[in-house]
Amino acid sequence: MTRRRKAIVTAGIAAGAVAGGMVGRTVLNARRRRDDPEGHGPFSALPPEDLGTVRSFDGTEIAVRAAGDPAKPVIVFVHGFSLDLTTWHHQWSELSGRYRCVLFDFRAHGRSGSAAAGDLSPAAFGHDVAAVLDAVKTSGRILLVGHSMGSMAILSMAESHPDLFSTRVGGCVFVGSAAGDLMRGAMGSIRTMLTPGIGSLRRAASGVNRVRGHILSNATDPGYLLARATQFGPDASPATVSYVVGLAARAPTKVWTNALAGLMDSDLRHAVEHVTVPSLVLVGDRDRVTPMASAIAFADSLPNGRFEVLERAGHFPMMEVPEELNRLVDGFAREVLKAGGRKRRTA
Repeated sequence: MTRRRKAIVTAGIAAGAVAGGMVGRTVLNARRRRDDPEGHGPFSALPPEDLGTVRSFDGTEIAVRAAGDPAKPVIVFVHGFSLDLTTWHHQWSELSGRYRCVLFDFRAHGRSGSAAAGDLSPAAFGHDVAAVLDAVKTSGRILLVGHSMGSMAILSMAESHPDLFSTRVGGCVFVGSAAGDLMRGAMGSIRTMLTPGIGSLRRAASGVNRVRGHILSNATDPGYLLARATQFGPDASPATVSYVVGLAARAPTKVWTNALAGLMDSDLRHAVEHVTVPSLVLVGDRDRVTPMASAIAFADSLPNGRFEVLERAGHFPMMEVPEELNRLVDGFAREVLKAGGRKRRTA
Protein backbone atom coordinates (compact mmCIF):
# COMPACT_ATOMS: atom_id res chain seq x y z
CA MET A 1 0.00 0.00 0.00
CA THR A 2 1.34 3.44 -0.91
CA ARG A 3 2.27 6.09 1.67
CA ARG A 4 -0.55 8.32 0.40
CA ARG A 5 -3.13 5.51 0.63
CA LYS A 6 -2.14 4.71 4.21
CA ALA A 7 -2.36 8.37 5.17
CA ILE A 8 -5.86 8.65 3.69
CA VAL A 9 -7.03 5.50 5.46
CA THR A 10 -5.85 6.51 8.91
CA ALA A 11 -7.03 10.08 8.55
CA GLY A 12 -10.43 8.78 7.55
CA ILE A 13 -10.64 6.73 10.72
CA ALA A 14 -9.87 9.87 12.71
CA ALA A 15 -12.61 11.74 10.88
CA GLY A 16 -15.13 9.04 11.71
CA ALA A 17 -14.14 9.13 15.35
CA VAL A 18 -14.58 12.90 15.56
CA ALA A 19 -17.74 13.19 13.52
CA GLY A 20 -19.30 10.26 15.34
CA GLY A 21 -19.17 12.07 18.65
CA MET A 22 -19.62 15.66 17.52
CA VAL A 23 -23.20 15.56 16.32
CA GLY A 24 -24.29 13.66 19.39
CA ARG A 25 -22.66 16.26 21.64
CA THR A 26 -24.46 19.17 20.03
CA VAL A 27 -28.00 17.89 20.58
CA LEU A 28 -28.02 16.71 24.20
CA ASN A 29 -30.79 19.01 25.37
CA ALA A 30 -33.14 18.35 22.47
CA ARG A 31 -36.66 17.61 23.69
CA ARG A 32 -37.41 13.89 23.33
CA ARG A 33 -41.10 13.08 23.88
CA ARG A 34 -41.51 9.80 22.04
CA ASP A 35 -42.71 6.67 23.80
CA ASP A 36 -40.00 4.02 24.04
CA PRO A 37 -40.46 0.76 25.97
CA GLU A 38 -36.70 0.12 26.00
CA GLY A 39 -35.83 3.14 28.11
CA HIS A 40 -32.24 3.52 29.33
CA GLY A 41 -32.33 0.40 31.49
CA PRO A 42 -30.29 -2.04 29.38
CA PHE A 43 -27.42 0.35 28.84
CA SER A 44 -27.11 1.34 32.48
CA ALA A 45 -26.42 -2.27 33.55
CA LEU A 46 -22.66 -2.78 33.90
CA PRO A 47 -20.72 -6.00 33.28
CA PRO A 48 -20.93 -7.87 36.60
CA GLU A 49 -17.22 -8.13 37.47
CA ASP A 50 -15.52 -4.95 38.61
CA LEU A 51 -11.83 -5.62 38.02
CA GLY A 52 -10.73 -2.33 39.46
CA THR A 53 -8.21 -0.31 37.51
CA VAL A 54 -5.05 -0.95 35.54
CA ARG A 55 -2.31 1.64 35.15
CA SER A 56 -1.56 2.89 31.68
CA PHE A 57 1.96 3.86 30.62
CA ASP A 58 1.82 7.23 32.40
CA GLY A 59 0.02 6.12 35.53
CA THR A 60 -3.51 6.97 34.38
CA GLU A 61 -6.04 4.66 36.03
CA ILE A 62 -8.13 2.75 33.50
CA ALA A 63 -11.39 1.23 34.80
CA VAL A 64 -11.96 -2.35 33.66
CA ARG A 65 -14.95 -4.67 33.97
CA ALA A 66 -15.66 -8.16 32.67
CA ALA A 67 -18.31 -10.81 32.14
CA GLY A 68 -18.00 -14.49 31.39
CA ASP A 69 -15.91 -17.47 32.42
CA PRO A 70 -12.18 -16.63 32.72
CA ALA A 71 -11.42 -19.95 31.05
CA LYS A 72 -13.19 -18.92 27.83
CA PRO A 73 -11.54 -17.18 24.85
CA VAL A 74 -11.18 -13.44 25.42
CA ILE A 75 -12.78 -10.55 23.54
CA VAL A 76 -11.75 -6.99 24.48
CA PHE A 77 -14.20 -4.26 23.47
CA VAL A 78 -12.88 -0.75 22.72
CA HIS A 79 -15.42 2.11 22.74
CA GLY A 80 -15.62 5.26 20.64
CA PHE A 81 -14.91 8.98 21.11
CA SER A 82 -16.67 10.67 24.07
CA LEU A 83 -18.55 7.44 24.91
CA ASP A 84 -17.86 4.58 27.37
CA LEU A 85 -17.98 0.82 27.79
CA THR A 86 -21.78 0.75 28.24
CA THR A 87 -22.25 1.14 24.49
CA TRP A 88 -21.25 -2.55 24.27
CA HIS A 89 -24.10 -3.74 26.54
CA HIS A 90 -25.74 -5.94 23.89
CA GLN A 91 -22.43 -7.60 23.11
CA TRP A 92 -21.20 -8.59 26.58
CA SER A 93 -24.67 -9.63 27.75
CA GLU A 94 -25.13 -11.95 24.77
CA LEU A 95 -21.59 -13.19 24.12
CA SER A 96 -20.38 -13.70 27.69
CA GLY A 97 -21.84 -17.19 27.73
CA ARG A 98 -19.23 -18.25 25.16
CA TYR A 99 -16.42 -15.77 25.73
CA ARG A 100 -14.65 -13.83 28.45
CA CYS A 101 -15.76 -10.28 27.60
CA VAL A 102 -13.42 -7.54 28.89
CA LEU A 103 -14.46 -3.89 28.65
CA PHE A 104 -12.84 -0.65 29.76
CA ASP A 105 -13.23 3.12 29.65
CA PHE A 106 -10.52 5.20 28.01
CA ARG A 107 -8.70 7.83 30.06
CA ALA A 108 -10.97 10.80 30.85
CA HIS A 109 -13.99 8.77 29.75
CA GLY A 110 -16.61 6.99 31.82
CA ARG A 111 -15.29 5.64 35.11
CA SER A 112 -11.58 5.95 34.32
CA GLY A 113 -9.33 8.59 35.80
CA SER A 114 -8.30 11.90 34.30
CA ALA A 115 -5.33 11.70 31.97
CA ALA A 116 -2.00 12.01 33.76
CA ALA A 117 -0.29 15.21 32.65
CA GLY A 118 -3.32 15.86 30.44
CA ASP A 119 -2.22 13.44 27.71
CA LEU A 120 -5.26 12.73 25.51
CA SER A 121 -3.36 11.94 22.32
CA PRO A 122 -4.20 9.03 20.04
CA ALA A 123 -0.91 7.47 21.17
CA ALA A 124 -2.07 7.62 24.78
CA PHE A 125 -5.35 5.92 23.87
CA GLY A 126 -3.33 3.20 22.15
CA HIS A 127 -1.27 2.73 25.30
CA ASP A 128 -4.52 2.37 27.26
CA VAL A 129 -5.52 -0.56 25.05
CA ALA A 130 -2.08 -2.12 25.50
CA ALA A 131 -2.30 -1.76 29.29
CA VAL A 132 -5.62 -3.60 29.34
CA LEU A 133 -4.22 -6.36 27.14
CA ASP A 134 -1.25 -6.70 29.47
CA ALA A 135 -3.65 -7.24 32.38
CA VAL A 136 -5.54 -10.00 30.58
CA LYS A 137 -3.88 -13.24 31.64
CA THR A 138 -4.77 -15.89 29.12
CA SER A 139 -2.78 -18.47 27.21
CA GLY A 140 -4.87 -17.90 24.09
CA ARG A 141 -5.00 -15.06 21.60
CA ILE A 142 -7.36 -12.11 22.13
CA LEU A 143 -9.94 -10.63 19.76
CA LEU A 144 -10.10 -6.82 19.74
CA VAL A 145 -13.40 -5.17 18.78
CA GLY A 146 -13.17 -1.40 18.27
CA HIS A 147 -15.79 1.22 17.39
CA SER A 148 -14.89 4.47 15.59
CA MET A 149 -12.15 6.08 17.73
CA GLY A 150 -11.62 2.66 19.30
CA SER A 151 -10.40 1.51 15.90
CA MET A 152 -7.99 4.41 15.81
CA ALA A 153 -6.68 3.47 19.24
CA ILE A 154 -6.07 -0.07 18.01
CA LEU A 155 -4.03 1.35 15.13
CA SER A 156 -2.12 3.55 17.57
CA MET A 157 -1.31 0.46 19.58
CA ALA A 158 -0.19 -1.29 16.40
CA GLU A 159 2.24 1.55 15.77
CA SER A 160 3.71 1.59 19.29
CA HIS A 161 3.37 -2.12 20.15
CA PRO A 162 3.53 -4.04 16.84
CA ASP A 163 4.78 -7.12 18.70
CA LEU A 164 1.35 -7.56 20.31
CA PHE A 165 -0.08 -8.58 16.95
CA SER A 166 2.27 -11.54 16.80
CA THR A 167 2.01 -12.55 20.46
CA ARG A 168 -1.31 -11.51 22.03
CA VAL A 169 -3.84 -10.36 19.44
CA GLY A 170 -5.51 -13.02 17.31
CA GLY A 171 -7.87 -10.80 15.33
CA CYS A 172 -9.54 -7.40 15.09
CA VAL A 173 -13.07 -6.24 14.35
CA PHE A 174 -13.37 -2.60 13.28
CA VAL A 175 -16.91 -1.20 13.59
CA GLY A 176 -17.82 2.09 11.89
CA SER A 177 -14.27 2.70 10.67
CA ALA A 178 -13.62 4.55 7.46
CA ALA A 179 -11.16 5.52 4.76
CA GLY A 180 -10.51 8.46 2.46
CA ASP A 181 -13.93 10.03 1.87
CA LEU A 182 -14.15 11.26 5.44
CA MET A 183 -10.81 13.03 5.17
CA ARG A 184 -12.23 15.12 2.33
CA GLY A 185 -15.63 15.43 3.99
CA ALA A 186 -16.10 15.63 7.75
CA MET A 187 -12.46 16.16 8.67
CA GLY A 188 -11.75 18.54 5.86
CA SER A 189 -14.77 20.70 6.64
CA ILE A 190 -13.89 20.92 10.32
CA ARG A 191 -10.37 22.05 9.59
CA THR A 192 -11.48 24.48 6.88
CA MET A 193 -14.06 26.14 9.11
CA LEU A 194 -12.01 26.35 12.26
CA THR A 195 -8.39 26.74 11.16
CA PRO A 196 -8.37 29.59 8.64
CA GLY A 197 -4.96 30.97 7.85
CA ILE A 198 -2.47 29.70 10.41
CA GLY A 199 -4.99 28.71 13.11
CA SER A 200 -3.77 25.79 15.20
CA LEU A 201 -5.57 22.48 15.62
CA ARG A 202 -5.82 23.16 19.37
CA ARG A 203 -7.60 26.43 18.63
CA ALA A 204 -9.82 24.60 16.14
CA ALA A 205 -10.82 22.04 18.75
CA SER A 206 -11.57 24.81 21.25
CA GLY A 207 -13.74 26.38 18.58
CA VAL A 208 -15.68 23.15 18.20
CA ASN A 209 -16.26 23.12 21.95
CA ARG A 210 -17.51 26.74 21.95
CA VAL A 211 -19.87 26.03 19.05
CA ARG A 212 -21.07 22.92 20.86
CA GLY A 213 -21.80 24.90 24.00
CA HIS A 214 -23.81 27.48 22.07
CA ILE A 215 -25.93 24.84 20.38
CA LEU A 216 -26.47 22.99 23.65
CA SER A 217 -27.95 26.13 25.15
CA ASN A 218 -30.35 26.52 22.22
CA ALA A 219 -31.46 22.94 21.63
CA THR A 220 -34.70 22.25 19.77
CA ASP A 221 -36.62 19.25 18.49
CA PRO A 222 -34.93 19.54 15.05
CA GLY A 223 -31.62 18.96 16.85
CA TYR A 224 -32.76 15.52 17.96
CA LEU A 225 -33.90 14.78 14.43
CA LEU A 226 -30.46 15.84 13.19
CA ALA A 227 -28.82 13.26 15.41
CA ARG A 228 -31.14 10.54 14.13
CA ALA A 229 -30.61 11.56 10.53
CA THR A 230 -26.82 11.74 10.65
CA GLN A 231 -25.82 9.05 13.14
CA PHE A 232 -28.46 6.32 13.19
CA GLY A 233 -30.41 4.02 10.93
CA PRO A 234 -34.22 4.05 10.68
CA ASP A 235 -34.80 1.43 13.37
CA ALA A 236 -32.78 2.98 16.20
CA SER A 237 -34.96 3.54 19.25
CA PRO A 238 -35.31 7.04 20.71
CA ALA A 239 -33.76 5.71 23.92
CA THR A 240 -30.65 4.60 22.04
CA VAL A 241 -30.25 8.00 20.41
CA SER A 242 -30.81 9.76 23.73
CA TYR A 243 -28.35 7.54 25.53
CA VAL A 244 -25.56 8.11 23.03
CA VAL A 245 -25.94 11.90 23.00
CA GLY A 246 -26.08 11.89 26.79
CA LEU A 247 -22.79 10.03 27.05
CA ALA A 248 -21.14 12.39 24.60
CA ALA A 249 -22.37 15.42 26.49
CA ARG A 250 -21.05 14.16 29.82
CA ALA A 251 -17.53 13.77 28.45
CA PRO A 252 -15.16 16.36 29.98
CA THR A 253 -14.42 19.51 28.04
CA LYS A 254 -10.78 18.42 27.71
CA VAL A 255 -11.93 15.44 25.69
CA TRP A 256 -13.53 17.93 23.28
CA THR A 257 -10.47 20.15 23.09
CA ASN A 258 -7.22 18.27 23.73
CA ALA A 259 -8.37 14.87 22.48
CA LEU A 260 -10.16 16.33 19.47
CA ALA A 261 -7.08 18.29 18.45
CA GLY A 262 -5.02 15.10 18.67
CA LEU A 263 -7.47 13.19 16.51
CA MET A 264 -7.48 15.91 13.88
CA ASP A 265 -3.67 15.95 13.77
CA SER A 266 -3.05 12.20 13.93
CA ASP A 267 -0.77 10.43 11.49
CA LEU A 268 -0.97 6.65 11.66
CA ARG A 269 -0.03 5.89 8.08
CA HIS A 270 2.59 3.35 9.10
CA ALA A 271 0.32 1.51 11.54
CA VAL A 272 -2.03 -0.34 9.18
CA GLU A 273 0.72 -2.65 7.96
CA HIS A 274 1.31 -3.87 11.52
CA VAL A 275 -2.25 -5.20 11.85
CA THR A 276 -1.23 -8.53 10.33
CA VAL A 277 -3.92 -10.59 12.07
CA PRO A 278 -7.25 -11.45 10.41
CA SER A 279 -9.45 -8.35 10.54
CA LEU A 280 -13.15 -7.75 9.90
CA VAL A 281 -14.49 -4.31 8.97
CA LEU A 282 -18.20 -3.81 9.71
CA VAL A 283 -20.23 -0.83 8.50
CA GLY A 284 -23.91 0.01 8.53
CA ASP A 285 -25.48 0.66 5.15
CA ARG A 286 -27.07 3.83 6.61
CA ASP A 287 -23.85 5.09 8.24
CA ARG A 288 -23.37 8.66 7.02
CA VAL A 289 -20.18 9.07 9.03
CA THR A 290 -18.62 6.01 7.42
CA PRO A 291 -19.52 5.77 3.72
CA MET A 292 -19.46 2.21 2.51
CA ALA A 293 -16.79 2.94 -0.10
CA SER A 294 -14.52 4.27 2.64
CA ALA A 295 -15.01 1.18 4.79
CA ILE A 296 -14.26 -1.04 1.81
CA ALA A 297 -11.05 0.92 1.17
CA PHE A 298 -10.04 0.47 4.81
CA ALA A 299 -10.69 -3.29 4.65
CA ASP A 300 -8.67 -3.47 1.45
CA SER A 301 -5.75 -1.63 3.08
CA LEU A 302 -5.43 -4.16 5.89
CA PRO A 303 -2.95 -6.99 5.26
CA ASN A 304 -5.61 -9.61 6.08
CA GLY A 305 -8.90 -7.70 5.97
CA ARG A 306 -12.46 -8.49 4.97
CA PHE A 307 -15.69 -6.53 4.88
CA GLU A 308 -19.34 -6.96 5.87
CA VAL A 309 -22.37 -4.67 5.61
CA LEU A 310 -24.99 -4.37 8.36
CA GLU A 311 -28.36 -3.55 6.83
CA ARG A 312 -30.47 -0.69 8.20
CA ALA A 313 -27.72 0.33 10.63
CA GLY A 314 -26.09 3.72 11.07
CA HIS A 315 -22.86 4.58 12.90
CA PHE A 316 -23.77 2.59 16.04
CA PRO A 317 -24.62 -0.91 14.77
CA MET A 318 -23.67 -2.54 18.08
CA MET A 319 -26.64 -0.70 19.57
CA GLU A 320 -28.94 -0.56 16.55
CA VAL A 321 -28.72 -4.10 15.14
CA PRO A 322 -27.01 -5.99 17.98
CA GLU A 323 -28.23 -9.44 16.96
CA GLU A 324 -26.63 -9.22 13.52
CA LEU A 325 -23.42 -7.66 14.81
CA ASN A 326 -23.16 -10.31 17.53
CA ARG A 327 -23.65 -13.04 14.95
CA LEU A 328 -20.78 -11.72 12.86
CA VAL A 329 -18.47 -11.15 15.83
CA ASP A 330 -19.26 -14.62 17.19
CA GLY A 331 -18.53 -16.29 13.85
CA PHE A 332 -15.30 -14.36 13.42
CA ALA A 333 -14.23 -15.11 17.00
CA ARG A 334 -14.82 -18.82 16.50
CA GLU A 335 -12.53 -18.64 13.48
CA VAL A 336 -9.63 -16.64 14.92
CA LEU A 337 -9.80 -17.90 18.53
CA LYS A 338 -9.89 -21.57 17.69
CA ALA A 339 -8.36 -22.79 20.94
CA GLY A 340 -9.98 -21.49 24.10
CA GLY A 341 -6.77 -21.68 26.10
CA ARG A 342 -6.13 -23.17 29.52
CA LYS A 343 -7.90 -21.76 32.52
CA ARG A 344 -5.88 -19.02 34.15
CA ARG A 345 -6.64 -15.93 36.18
CA THR A 346 -8.00 -13.42 33.69
CA ALA A 347 -8.53 -9.69 34.02
